[in-house]
Amino acid sequence: MNFGIGEFYSLACALVWAVAVVLFKKSGESIAPFALNLFKNSLAAVLLGLTVLVLSPEVPDFTPLSLGLIVISGLLGICLGDSYYLRALNTIGASRMAVAQTLFSPFVIVLSAIFLDERLHGLQWLGAAFVLGGIVLVTWTRDAAMSAVDARRLRIGAGYGVLSVLLMAIGIVMAKPMLALHAFLWVVWLRVLAGVAGLLVVIAIKRNAGALLAEYRAVRHWPQIVAGAVAGTYLSMMLWLAGYKYTSASVAAVLNETAAVFIVLLAVVFLHERVGRRQVVGIAFAMFGVSLMVLS
Repeated sequence: MNFGIGEFYSLACALVWAVAVVLFKKSGESIAPFALNLFKNSLAAVLLGLTVLVLSPEVPDFTPLSLGLIVISGLLGICLGDSYYLRALNTIGASRMAVAQTLFSPFVIVLSAIFLDERLHGLQWLGAAFVLGGIVLVTWTRDAAMSAVDARRLRIGAGYGVLSVLLMAIGIVMAKPMLALHAFLWVVWLRVLAGVAGLLVVIAIKRNAGALLAEYRAVRHWPQIVAGAVAGTYLSMMLWLAGYKYTSASVAAVLNETAAVFIVLLAVVFLHERVGRRQVVGIAFAMFGVSLMVLS
């Protein structure tokens, strides 16, 4: 049996992230993706800073290379990846975004094989296939009545979704070695700070701070935004990176894919999205795949 603390963290992250996605989808009705990304990561940076101060106050001895990799990881995964993810979520919806998100584990598996010399083995490959196949069944939808304009909007949104997932995969593969070398909470915190710094640079370049403040004043769903920020950035970021610290990046990435199943189930309950027989079969496939991944 191979269900360890890393596998637990990865599955817990999937559930917490699914809750956050539903909250972000609701809050996205009254706030633009960039503004939401800035707020949620700024709040998470403050909470992580307080956590570091209490639990890990001693400053680690970072090398310039380590700091550089952590900063680039945060810029790619948080500043760019999160912004594109939220834009895609608003454009194509929670269920369709879950389809694009299934590319995350293949991206991580390939990048980990190239840069970290990691490999899936034995039944883990079969389990990964069941997880990905099940998630496609859960989330794939076709709408014959979709107009040409809607189809173009869907393609653009899907493009943002795929790009966001690729950037997140690159960022996490860059961060994994740092998690083994340095204090966990410091790596998480510095990564988020780098993402926030990147967002602030974008604001400075665009000179749109006034427009952002006006946007925040017009928000109608602050409870959902705050709850989503705490769950989707503060909690899930720690669970996400903890999963990568305590198990291989390839296994963690596949287990993170179960977020798509949780997203669909929560979207049915809270966003009133429909689920059919195919989705039920897909959930069964995905759960069977997870069992193969963690028990083989």
